[in-house]
Parts: sequence; C-alpha cells; structure tokens
Amino acid sequence: MASVLITGATGLVGGHLLRMLVQEPRITRITAATRRPLPDLPAGVINPHDPQLTDALALVTAPVDIVFCCLGTTRREAGSKEAFIHADYTLVVDTALTGQRLGASHMLVVSAMGANARSPFFYNRVKGEMEEALIAQDWPYLTLARPSMLLGDREKRRANESLLAPLFAFMPGNWKSIDARDVARALLNDALSPAKQGVNIIPSAKLREMAASQA
Repeated sequence: MASVLITGATGLVGGHLLRMLVQEPRITRITAATRRPLPDLPAGVINPHDPQLTDALALVTAPVDIVFCCLGTTRREAGSKEAFIHADYTLVVDTALTGQRLGASHMLVVSAMGANARSPFFYNRVKGEMEEALIAQDWPYLTLARPSMLLGDREKRRANESLLAPLFAFMPGNWKSIDARDVARALLNDALSPAKQGVNIIPSAKLREMAASQA
C-alpha cells in the first residue's frame, strides 16, 4: 500500500498514469499537483493547483511514499530556452525536493532517450542535467525512464511528432516510437515492484517490454 505524489498529470503520459493510479487498489492516496485545476477530478484525488507549480507543491503536507514526475515540453511549446529549462529541469527538481520533504523513498521520472548532460543538443543536454541533479539528491531508489518518440492524442499536436511518427514506428530497438500509455504502465509496474536500491535507467525498448508483460 502506498501514497503517491504526481506532477505532469495534465500531460500525455501523466494523464494515463493518473487514471491507472486511480484504478490501482495498492495506492491509498493520490496527490496530483498541477498548474491548472484537473478537469473531471477523479474521486479521491487531491489536487493542489497554482499557476506556479512550485507554489502548488508547497501546499502538499501529507507524507508520500512514491513520487512520479511526468513533466515535459519542447523549446517551441515553452517559448524560450529559459522557459524550457524551468519546465524540464527546475520544476522536475522541485518535484523531487518536495517528495524528499514528504518522506518519499522512490522517485520516478519521465526523461528522454538521448538524455546526456554533455550533449551538444540543447534538449538532450537539459534532460541529462536534470537526471544528474536527481542522482545527486541520493534517492534510495531513482527510476529514470527514457522513452523514444511518444505516441498518443495530445491537446495540442506537436509538429515534429506528426512528421516523424510514421518514420519512428519502423525504427529498431530503443528508437522505435512508444505509446504514452505503455510508458505510464511501465512506470506503475516499476513503482509497485519489489523494493530496489540505487538508480535504474529504463530505455524505451525495456519500457515497451515491461508494459507488454502487464497487458
């Protein structure tokens, strides 16, 4: 039995994960901190919200066991490099710090394939720096999920995904696109599996494998 904190519940992976958490009998309490109120709030879900997500996280006081962070955007959607860093680095770290404040022992994060703090590519570099910041927090158990291109229905279609999704559907191994629902299913499976320690990096192919085993 576990209580959880989730950020990014209004996004593609986070939306699927929230619905799975609601249906999971081993989850006793769900706190979903968001920037805007969740529409059709599921029964039993606590939804502190504020346009500044950090302020919404500050409202959470009840202990949690597991933290999920499904935050993620693109530089185009964010509007600037600074806004992207705030969304994909600062708010992820703030989520983790909140989880530690509330006593969580397991942090699970949706990162990205190619995350590398020394990458010449801005997106991958920020994702890698975010991962390194979380590793430095010394979690008892830290899960870093690195999916390839995500498939699913977004409120706003991303142009690059529309163009590249047909190509990535035929790519091998970790490059093959992955359904956001499968990423959520794999995260939940990892969170509820027997206790582990240390840093666990899950590449995209492994995420698909984990999701298939739970289907």
